[in-house]
Amino acid sequence: MSFNYEKDSNNIVTVTMDMDGPVNSMSAAFLPMFVETLDRLEAESELNGVVLTSAKSTFFAGGDLNMLCAVTPETVDEFFQGMCDTKAAMRRLETLNAPVCAAINGAALGGGLELALSCHHRIAWNHRSVQLGFPEVTLGLLPGGGGNVKAVYLLGLMGANEYIVEGKRVAPERALASGLIDAVVDDKDSLASAAKEWVMANKDDEAARTQPWDTKGYKIPGGNIRNPQVAQMVTMGAPMIRKNTRGLLPAPEKIFDVAVQALTVDFETAMRIESRGLAELALTPQAKNMINTFFFQMNKINGGASRPKDVPPQVTEKVGVLGAGMMGQGIAYSSAMAGIQVVLKDISLEAAEKGKAYTEALLQKRVDQGRMTTEKMADVLSLIHPSASNEDLKGCDLIIEAVFENMKLKHEITKELEPMLSEGGIWGSNTSTLPITQLAEASANAENFIGIHFFSPVDKMPLVEIIMGEKTGDVALAKAFDYTKQIKKTPIVVNDSLGFFTSRTFGTYLDEGVRLLVEGVNPIRIDNLGKAVGMPVGPLTVYDEVSLELSRKAQETWKEMGVAIEDDDRSITADVVETMIGDHGRGGRYHGGGFYEYGADGSKHIWPGLFDLYGKDDVAITDHDAKDRMLFRQVIEALKCLETGVLRSVADGNIGSIMGIGAPAWTGGLIQFINTYGLQNFIDRCSELSTQYGDRFEAPAIVAEKLAAGETFA
Repeated sequence: MSFNYEKDSNNIVTVTMDMDGPVNSMSAAFLPMFVETLDRLEAESELNGVVLTSAKSTFFAGGDLNMLCAVTPETVDEFFQGMCDTKAAMRRLETLNAPVCAAINGAALGGGLELALSCHHRIAWNHRSVQLGFPEVTLGLLPGGGGNVKAVYLLGLMGANEYIVEGKRVAPERALASGLIDAVVDDKDSLASAAKEWVMANKDDEAARTQPWDTKGYKIPGGNIRNPQVAQMVTMGAPMIRKNTRGLLPAPEKIFDVAVQALTVDFETAMRIESRGLAELALTPQAKNMINTFFFQMNKINGGASRPKDVPPQVTEKVGVLGAGMMGQGIAYSSAMAGIQVVLKDISLEAAEKGKAYTEALLQKRVDQGRMTTEKMADVLSLIHPSASNEDLKGCDLIIEAVFENMKLKHEITKELEPMLSEGGIWGSNTSTLPITQLAEASANAENFIGIHFFSPVDKMPLVEIIMGEKTGDVALAKAFDYTKQIKKTPIVVNDSLGFFTSRTFGTYLDEGVRLLVEGVNPIRIDNLGKAVGMPVGPLTVYDEVSLELSRKAQETWKEMGVAIEDDDRSITADVVETMIGDHGRGGRYHGGGFYEYGADGSKHIWPGLFDLYGKDDVAITDHDAKDRMLFRQVIEALKCLETGVLRSVADGNIGSIMGIGAPAWTGGLIQFINTYGLQNFIDRCSELSTQYGDRFEAPAIVAEKLAAGETFA
């Protein structure tokens, strides 16, 4: 572990960061090594310049998130001082009496980009593997190593916003165009020489070794707080952020606040304000939740924690997609974009070609936006073969059926088309609710039968839920897992049950919304409180968008399977759905209207009949209770899935709930929520809700077991 120090004949020192572990990071070991290096540089009698680069595949990975998670009210002042010390060391680099060039050979995100910004010049390898940006906001934090302030100085308040508030990551060319870096090279091997050439060309130029914020008379792009456009952004920015986050995520507001203050105070003061802002955010439960889930648990999942270790990598070469409807066409698009041959089959060639047209439209949009060439578009389209012929499926190493949620239909298709698979090929069902074990009864090889549940719209949703049937084998799991990664989506792996994890858990949110309606709560209030919790949309809106008719068909399928709903949590919703459709012909938005009425001009309003059916004048349910009911039902169901083995890991539950069903990001996932809420507090709140609203709010026994063991959900 070291910062390798090498001085050449031109008196240029190359500092190559090579810390222990797979990446360079701002761990406890970083600062002593960095300070030692600075001491040597400042002691040089003859120094023409410095090149800072990395021996790793990334340039620098950023801060130590374990350290950030460990910050407490008792240690926060120490953390703040540590940030100030780190910034002081970076300040020594940027005030060095010699030009310093960052040779960015890999990703420079967060603290990595902040380290690069402490150099006077930045050259990056122009490669798809290289990303630059400040992703801190996605972890509930802010760029606390100078990035918040320096981005404003370099790009202006408006230019910095997309990087620091939105957390945008960009390729080197985009970073160059915006002013984050100064040059790119296409050949990685020429990076060091390009950096040295810049040093030699500027070794006697005082301006070249002076940072913009240290330059006399420097004006921030776009102007300062007195500029009318900037002043307008300052006035409107915070309310807009609050509207977008609903006040549930403190990081974007704090980032914007620090950015604005950078326009009103001197540089050094702004840097201290930034450090204090990071210290404040590090204490929030939102940050701890988001770091745990979006970094540690996401890395665990993407690292293959749920994949069988003894099965070699499985590459999908030809996939058959059965059904060219909304789901099938999305699966075809995602597969073709990954370079996989696709047979898109439907009952008619016309229907299959219509499904392919969906991909063409998406690709044309990319071309129009300059994100894809026409040649690349043609290449992708050539991979999709629309068909109505069974024979075209021969040789597929993976077939995914995406037909209607009907057990009999799926059985028939499996028996008819499974023989088309290549030897050892895998059959996947895109069902969202039907048990894989029962679906596999129609298979001649249940070991190679697995659930591969996509989310709509497939081209945008990043998650795939892989479901193991009772007889599903490891090879099928490895195939499904690797295929999901191949198409650049995140896989979670769950065991079989009705609705699996995502549909089953999300269903409780919808059910609780309907229960509140039946209890007389104003439907507009229900949907608004659902969004106030942090869900993307309210439960009644969801029902309208996915269609009440679809819900009724699902209930009919359950009855055919022998699943009774009369006495369980779904009975009230089932009655409401039947009343809405059977008595009033209201099947949802695409059936002419459901809970809402929809105008030709795009407007919508609550169907007045709801007030006649369910309206009450004496409803005493508080906003606090209503919000907790919609959130806690989901959390409790997720815990039941974990307790009964449907969920195979806490990480799968957290990532699946956020990326699959839109659970509030501030929770860090439905199970992580309990850790920061407090296990005893959760048990107590469940008891209150259960006493007042019913046994469905009883805390599962697993919570008390964890509490007794002194554990959290990890």
